[in-house]
Amino acid sequence: MTRKLYYEDAYIKDFVAEVISVEPCDRGYDVVLDKTAFFPEEGGQSADTGRIGDANVIHVYERDGVVHHITDKAPSIGDKHCVINFDDRFVKMQCHTAEHILCGIIHSLFGLDNVGFHLGEDEVTFDVSGVLDREALDRVELLANEAVFANLQIETIFPTPEELPSIEYRAKLDITEGVRLVKIGEVDTCACCAPHVSYTGEVGLIKILDFMKHRGGTRIWMVAGRRALADYKARYENIK
Repeated sequence: MTRKLYYEDAYIKDFVAEVISVEPCDRGYDVVLDKTAFFPEEGGQSADTGRIGDANVIHVYERDGVVHHITDKAPSIGDKHCVINFDDRFVKMQCHTAEHILCGIIHSLFGLDNVGFHLGEDEVTFDVSGVLDREALDRVELLANEAVFANLQIETIFPTPEELPSIEYRAKLDITEGVRLVKIGEVDTCACCAPHVSYTGEVGLIKILDFMKHRGGTRIWMVAGRRALADYKARYENIK
């Protein structure tokens, strides 16, 4: 089992870990560390990138509790200084937290569930289980940004199986063991494996870009934080 440092501190930018195995694979080398702050591709979110020693980490995945790092060259066995591409990680933390806020508000207002999520390098989408129009989404967007401005604390909770039935939370899967809950004030509590910011104020801004009907529900495109700033800058330059 790999010790997951991203559960202990989502803001770790670099760390020292022991390389315990290196195996050739199709994309380069499959590297296992004794501990890692690299978040694997999981829960709809793309993997972190960075370096293990002088080897570039191009992908990360988890299998049976072990986190595997795909690198472009083979690091030697032993302790290595590891560095995460934290600018990209922080953007994903902003966007993933924003998605929780939006989905929590949609669930509270309309009783709809989140049934899909994709956080890639270029876009963020999520699907909800019912049809929403622009007026409803404008209301959701306003309330979501009010939650950002309130700078609510975000807590991570690992409830026991005995505690779990007494907690109201959102989840895509019916799981009862090893549940990790992300609680955002009174706005949302959701089962999630990904890193998030510590306070909603770090999200900066949430903007719903577009939406469409999708499989009886609604697919929504959004940006947040630095991606929202980049989007606004591009639109301003285009209009100018």
